[in-house]
Amino acid sequence: MIQQERFDLVFDLMKVSFPEIEYRDYKSQKKLLSDRRYHLLTEENKQGEVIAFLAGWEFDTFRYVENIAVSPSIRGGGIGKQLMERFMKQSTLPIILEVEEPQDELKRRRVRFYERLGFYLGDFKYVQPPLRDGMSGLPLCIMSYPERLTDSQFKCVRNVLYREVYNFQK
Repeated sequence: MIQQERFDLVFDLMKVSFPEIEYRDYKSQKKLLSDRRYHLLTEENKQGEVIAFLAGWEFDTFRYVENIAVSPSIRGGGIGKQLMERFMKQSTLPIILEVEEPQDELKRRRVRFYERLGFYLGDFKYVQPPLRDGMSGLPLCIMSYPERLTDSQFKCVRNVLYREVYNFQK
């Protein structure tokens, strides 16, 4: 289990990397650490500070990347790619992740980053359920590796994510 201090560093990086709608509050996020399917991979600098993390889930039929973030001061240096490749090598299961709709250059760059790793952008309508009380769902896109999802695979993935990650009944 991840140490309290390390979790706090991960959560601090999460806060500076994502809009509030894209991550849980502190208590809810920390509670995930007790779920055996939830894993945090971290990268640290020489001072032992967390400079990057990947939060992922392991399900029976696929793995899911919930969050990946690199400290703003060192983005673009390859650490995010290293974390993704490490996660990808840990299992032979397909990998799923969510990205914002590629409506501006920054979001298109994120999609291209994952495509260079072998991911496919799906064209299914998908809304991430709210992660906090009082917030609305977030329209996102699903990306998959190593193949593009079929309609039935997408529905299965969506149902598992809604039920297991978001505790949401559609």
